[in-house]
Amino acid sequence: MSRDLRTGWAEGDFVVRCWSHSRLTLAGGFALACAAPQAFAAEADGRTLTKWEIFNGYAWVMAVAFIVTLLTTPLMRKLALMYGVVDRPSEARKVHRVPVAYMGGVAVFLGILAAILFSYASLRFPGLIEYHPSTHAEDIQKRMVPLFVLFGMTIVVVVGLMDDVWGLPPRVKIGGLLFAAALLAIDEIGTRVAAQVMSPIGGWIGNPELVFTLNLPFTVPFTGGNELSFDLIYWVGTAIIGFFVLGACNATNLIDGLDGLLTGTTAIAAVGLLVIALGLAMTDDGDRDSGRLVLCLALLGACLGFLPHNFNPATIFLGDAGSLLLGFTTIVVILSLGATDKTHLVMAGLIVFAVPLIDTCLAIVRRKMAGKSISSADSDHLHHMLKRAVGVKGAVLVLYAMAGSFALLGVLLSTGRARVVYILALMLAAFIGVTAIKIARRKLLEEQAQEYEARRAAGLGDGTDPARLGLLAQERPAGAGDLATGEVPAGGVSAR
Repeated sequence: MSRDLRTGWAEGDFVVRCWSHSRLTLAGGFALACAAPQAFAAEADGRTLTKWEIFNGYAWVMAVAFIVTLLTTPLMRKLALMYGVVDRPSEARKVHRVPVAYMGGVAVFLGILAAILFSYASLRFPGLIEYHPSTHAEDIQKRMVPLFVLFGMTIVVVVGLMDDVWGLPPRVKIGGLLFAAALLAIDEIGTRVAAQVMSPIGGWIGNPELVFTLNLPFTVPFTGGNELSFDLIYWVGTAIIGFFVLGACNATNLIDGLDGLLTGTTAIAAVGLLVIALGLAMTDDGDRDSGRLVLCLALLGACLGFLPHNFNPATIFLGDAGSLLLGFTTIVVILSLGATDKTHLVMAGLIVFAVPLIDTCLAIVRRKMAGKSISSADSDHLHHMLKRAVGVKGAVLVLYAMAGSFALLGVLLSTGRARVVYILALMLAAFIGVTAIKIARRKLLEEQAQEYEARRAAGLGDGTDPARLGLLAQERPAGAGDLATGEVPAGGVSAR
């Protein structure tokens, strides 16, 4: 009897049938109703399409997201001002000095949603999108953005909007994000993310798929059998999905501190991910290729449509609804890169998305070193430090350059230059991290140096040979003050 590898349930049983039916996407519904497989037929004259040709076929997806977001953003601003959904500059670490409307994230969501629905409509009206040739065209529902991704995006936006309007306890926000992550696991988006690493381990023990079957002395309820199967790769992938979703959404939420910063860095990351996705489409990697391209282009178009309203001086902010949405959508694309067991491409995607991740890791380390809670707010994020040095626009542009550098490294990794890219990415991240922590802890480091000098001076005063003190005094520059006491002579300056 054929059994589901994750649960061991028989395929014919009622629960599995319901689970399988729930995986139908809206795109699949369109396809069944319209019977339009010709929408997937792109004439390539027997040759491999270039990345530019594939991009050209999907370009209207980006245009739709751009136009819808650009036009709906002013409407969301009016609604936010009408109902008082604004960000008031009540804290010193905030850059703006007047209230600014939230709900920009809703406009971005509408742009992404419109682009995805446009891709669904292309099944009804061939020609809206020129899909690249694929041997996976028979499985229509998987070539489109799954409906569970839309459900997850909607949940994330609703949770973020509720937090913007009323404020939500952290546990409620985490619960909403984990529920959205569970929807991805149901549609197996990211469940194979660990396969490239774990399958060799399974090969060593003679079980490459790492599927373990347990024979029970009784019949398992609802299955009709006495076997229970456990797919280790699937469940490890499911745990990674939850971790990645929480990490990405919190990373984008933390870095959203300057006008246009998150929107621009996400757009740059979307460009990097788009290049990787186009490379996979060229090689006909799998049935997720088209949906991945649509999601990348929808994300890029929505960010570009929102950026004119959000760049300094901003007239509207993303809010939690937008920052969580951008993090969730980006990580969905990254997880989908591993759909055919290419874990190294997931790593490439994480490098493309490195700027928000680095900032979050630094915040955790910095607060732990200071003995604070990791959830406590501070003004020592990367963008805060850069703002104090080069201003708001300068800080944003510097971080754009950082995001572009990591996006380039991620694209290079996808082409096979793994060793060099990992080394360069590590060096760049380490330089940013050490510099940021040094600046954030400058006051503490100065206090530690002052304390050390005080102890050293006290030690010299208690037990040092007077002749040695005289020699040190002769070597000391004029006006440096007494070594043991720290006193500065008239007209002199302290050595510190």
